[in-house]
Amino acid sequence: MIFILQKYKINEMNPYSILEKYYDKHSRQYEILIAHSEQVRNKALEVADKHPELNANKEFIAEAAMLHDIGVFLTNAPKIDCFGDKEYICHGFLGSDIIKKEGFPLHALVCERHTGTGMSLEYIIENNLPLPHRDMRPVSIEEQIICYADKFFSKTKLNKELSVEKIISKLHKYGDSHAQRFLSWHEKFC
Repeated sequence: MIFILQKYKINEMNPYSILEKYYDKHSRQYEILIAHSEQVRNKALEVADKHPELNANKEFIAEAAMLHDIGVFLTNAPKIDCFGDKEYICHGFLGSDIIKKEGFPLHALVCERHTGTGMSLEYIIENNLPLPHRDMRPVSIEEQIICYADKFFSKTKLNKELSVEKIISKLHKYGDSHAQRFLSWHEKFC
């Protein structure tokens, strides 16, 4: 038992403290990230509250939803004040690397698996994406709920919830399978 505790450090989770290690809390970049992440968290918690039969871990959802986009500062996304050198599509796995280093491997999976409706290994290879070659689709119910909730909010149009029709239209750029996955979640979560 002691070995297990040493191998997997038990950390107190405070998403805001983690975010503030990587973002200046007085910056526009931070304000955008917090506003977006809180919207996603609130929507995800609404889904979990509406569907107790899913047995989703609400504490985990609240924490992971706040951290899901932590990697955006490493990308080149000037509209949200991010001036890194990586493509925006990389923010999920970059955030995952950060959160793993912070000691939260399950939260890291949410970061990695929320882009589009998740990226399959085949999709990554076929589209020659600058992503690690592994499956990055949501697996746990918490990952699915957060990924679903994230689609309703844009970091460039804060405080505006997107319609299902608009989300489907945006997801088509990733292919029909992404739109279909979202629609199946919408049926399950609404």
